Amino acid sequence: MKYAKTEAGQQAFKARSATLTPRQRSAFILFDGKKTTDEVLLMTVGLGVVEADVQHMVAAGLLAAVAPVAPAPVAQPAASDTEGASLTSLQQRYARAWPIATQITAGLGLRGVRLNIAVERATGYEELRDLLPKIREAVGVEKILPLEQALRE
Repeated sequence: MKYAKTEAGQQAFKARSATLTPRQRSAFILFDGKKTTDEVLLMTVGLGVVEADVQHMVAAGLLAAVAPVAPAPVAQPAASDTEGASLTSLQQRYARAWPIATQITAGLGLRGVRLNIAVERATGYEELRDLLPKIREAVGVEKILPLEQALRE
């Protein structure tokens, strides 16, 4: 998940509000809407910043989620193993599956950082589908069922 500073967050930071602990201030600086939570946590691991710190900043209204950029629509029919589905249908599948895949891989914590980054960089159905075996291997058969269903429908 990607977060950006809110106006309230910037004001709290400038005012050195007690809402932000020193280690949270260090992480807060890094949230620019481009870096993922896992990337920020990886950069601040030496400071002891954890997911709970990020959730605190979100709950306090200091950070807000940044929506992923949807891929541009393409009017050509899909090729290979798409079962004749149009690209619009594949884009809809991608739009449903991407948040599920992001949530599943983000739940892996630091051991799944690279996989989470790969999921967040996936810009279309095929790229996300190609990551499915790696995600399945990382989380197991039960946890991947919602993602497989979203990619099939």
